[in-house]
Amino acid sequence: MSATKHFPSSWPIRPLAHPLVATVRPPGSKSITNRALVLSALASHVQPVVLEGALFSEDTEVMMSALKQLGFQVYADSQTQRIELRMIPSAPLIPVSQAELMCGNSGTTMRFLTALVSLGHGKYRLDGVSRMRERPIEDLLEALRQLGVEAYSEAGNGCPPVWVIARGWEPAHKVTVRGELSSQFISGLLLAAPWSGVTVTFRVVGQMVSEPYVDMTLRMLETFGARVQCHSMTGSEALVAVAREFHVPAQQPCGTRCYTIEPDATAATYWWAAAAITGGAVTVIGLNRDSLQGDVRFVELLERMGCQVDWRADRITVQGGQLRGIEVDMNAISDTVMTLAAVACFAEGPTRIYHVAHIRHKETDRLAALTRELRRLGAEVQEHGDGLTIFPRPMQGTLVYTYNDHRMAMSLALVGLRVPGVVIDQPACVAKTYPDFFADLERLCFSNGGRNSEGRTVE
Repeated sequence: MSATKHFPSSWPIRPLAHPLVATVRPPGSKSITNRALVLSALASHVQPVVLEGALFSEDTEVMMSALKQLGFQVYADSQTQRIELRMIPSAPLIPVSQAELMCGNSGTTMRFLTALVSLGHGKYRLDGVSRMRERPIEDLLEALRQLGVEAYSEAGNGCPPVWVIARGWEPAHKVTVRGELSSQFISGLLLAAPWSGVTVTFRVVGQMVSEPYVDMTLRMLETFGARVQCHSMTGSEALVAVAREFHVPAQQPCGTRCYTIEPDATAATYWWAAAAITGGAVTVIGLNRDSLQGDVRFVELLERMGCQVDWRADRITVQGGQLRGIEVDMNAISDTVMTLAAVACFAEGPTRIYHVAHIRHKETDRLAALTRELRRLGAEVQEHGDGLTIFPRPMQGTLVYTYNDHRMAMSLALVGLRVPGVVIDQPACVAKTYPDFFADLERLCFSNGGRNSEGRTVE
């Protein structure tokens, strides 16, 4: 369904009287779809590329629109979840030499396209919504300047709008990239580098956050025929705060003719969490231990909390159990912090989440927003600089504010499966990554009394 579907101003969540027993295949991964769109656009110089199972949401539609503005031919069909990218014969690597690109509230679109347009020869301006103008990008701009690109923040505050005046990349022996704020900076550079025509080595300094997303980028580059040599620092190298090094030789990747996008693992966490919260059993089809997405490891946290997990070749099932609080470093899977916080409200004992200070720079300050809304729902929450501690207390229904953050809406809606009176304010924000979330929630939970129900995309 299109991301432009109509939403009411608020969405009441109906409590579920029975444990949820369901099977579902979530929509395609947003992270994989937007990476695949960039890689396919660049690879289309060699041959057309077809993407199967793509996500159609605000974030991916913003990316597709921007690629069209840049001169790439993008043919998309939301009904078949299929996208084809083609290139005009003999066109430059970036066909258009001047463009103003609106990236909405999509961090991947802003960061990946800033790197992409730096390969061109021209002048490009990238902007977004008001929240995007508060999200940092200076570390990426600094890395591009080391490659001879004129890249700067229009307001001089290290945030969008961004100007990129490009003449391609200059040869650079080593480029330093900071890794503490976002993994999307290094991912954007790695997506562009194989097509730059130069050999470059990126050195990530500081502790890289959300590292599984960089590993996702590397695995996708390999599928598209690009060669990247990786080195993790140890000993004296680590003492200079260099976390990882990526060497990208000059090359001409051949690309791939067809690429299939797996279901969104972050979206899947809402259904696994629903099993934990209701004491039910939910099977997600299309994901396994070898998934590109690190967020499948969320089920291991549920297992620590008392659930049972069944891993199969084509699906993962979570069976709810007696929940207990845990202490966990969620840096690697930080997009699932809000989901775990919802589960923690129904556990015995406190849950401490730490090493996720960088999620303050997402669609909202997620630590502050979570603290505020969980307290309003009745939980006791201690907010820390790099995380929070949740002490379960009797919960009460209330209007939950989303701060235009899709993950706040979807995660805290789960509380309403156990607590009467939960209402989600401005539910349209889920269109960013999962436009049909609330429709799927209703269908999964109430198509058969919350028992043995199936999602709309079950195989």
